[in-house]
Amino acid sequence: ASDVYKRQVAYISVVMDLMIHDIDIILTLVNSKIIQIDAIGAKVLSPSEDIINARIKFENGCVANISASRISMEKFRKIRVFQDDTYISLDYAKQNLKVYRKKGSIVRSMKDIEIIKPKLKTEEPLKRELEHFINCIREGKRPLVTGERGRDALEVAIEIIDILKRQTED
Repeated sequence: ASDVYKRQVAYISVVMDLMIHDIDIILTLVNSKIIQIDAIGAKVLSPSEDIINARIKFENGCVANISASRISMEKFRKIRVFQDDTYISLDYAKQNLKVYRKKGSIVRSMKDIEIIKPKLKTEEPLKRELEHFINCIREGKRPLVTGERGRDALEVAIEIIDILKRQTED
């Protein structure tokens, strides 16, 4: 990344820089009304938050914990889904998926867990996103990520930033 880009990003909260994409994915997966948002963050290297953890509670009982950091030395892009009988781990960076599912009602050892590792077609996500958007314009199709979805993610991101601002004002 260029030095100009790095300087510009430093003045944008990590919520808008990185977390907003995770918010969109979570809102799409959960598809339920938000009932509570909690957040904590820290300004480490810039005037804006560089590391943030947010917890979003939904009406249907789902709870999403989201972390975003631009100060980590390791690139970490994972989503983990916990259900009563299944744990799903998707690593965006490595582009691999693992599903751990209970074989029965009781787990005594790893033998009682089925591990599924589906093969994913590895692609460059940003390139695919831009190609999809260009094709939608050319063909007059509705994009997978609609303006409404973008608006919804932006509203949640702004709420997280407002929560962080209120904490520093106290």
